[in-house]
Amino acid sequence: MKALKSEPVDRSLKTTRMKGVLALGFCLFLFFPLLSHAQLDIPFQPFYVYKDRTSTLNHFFATGWMGDHKFLTFQDDAVRDAKTMDTCIKISYRPPRKQGNSGWAGIYWQNPMNNWGSEEGSYDLTGANRLSFLARGEEGNEVIAKFQIGGVTGQFPDSTFRAIYNIRLTKEWAKYSIDLADVDLSSISGGFCFVVTKRDNVSGATFFIDEICYE
Repeated sequence: MKALKSEPVDRSLKTTRMKGVLALGFCLFLFFPLLSHAQLDIPFQPFYVYKDRTSTLNHFFATGWMGDHKFLTFQDDAVRDAKTMDTCIKISYRPPRKQGNSGWAGIYWQNPMNNWGSEEGSYDLTGANRLSFLARGEEGNEVIAKFQIGGVTGQFPDSTFRAIYNIRLTKEWAKYSIDLADVDLSSISGGFCFVVTKRDNVSGATFFIDEICYE
């Protein structure tokens, strides 16, 4: 009886197939991070602008001071709870009595710092349905002309902007939100913004903000 002979292995074909598998895997590795949460069908995870002064979950920087910003004071480590030492943001606006100023002031949270659209530094926040935050006034009846997301223009503009207007605060913490459903959030470098005016706050205003988060 003749001994069975093994067929020769085409090593070049096997190597070619292996290279193809590795190449496909490498392409998927590079491509997947570019996909949005929605494209990958991954639930959107909370994305904080501000959670706490030292939180590693914070994004964006409060560097975009606007209008009569010299009449603003900003503190991002104000103690909200003496027991837990949780912090919040405290902002005071003290417009002068004299005329000749802009009559308003505000701050943009930007990425990177001081980016008015001249640099690429946006986040893809596709999948978020709202931006929510907590706010209260020191005395009550402080009026915020607007809270806003997006709206940065320039060479690298934001893909959208949305805002809520004429918010009258109380002394108690309250939750506010900006509806972002069906909004293009693919490129956001202006993560959050507020504007106050002298007309609404003739004697000035002090207010607090906390837990600014895309959800």
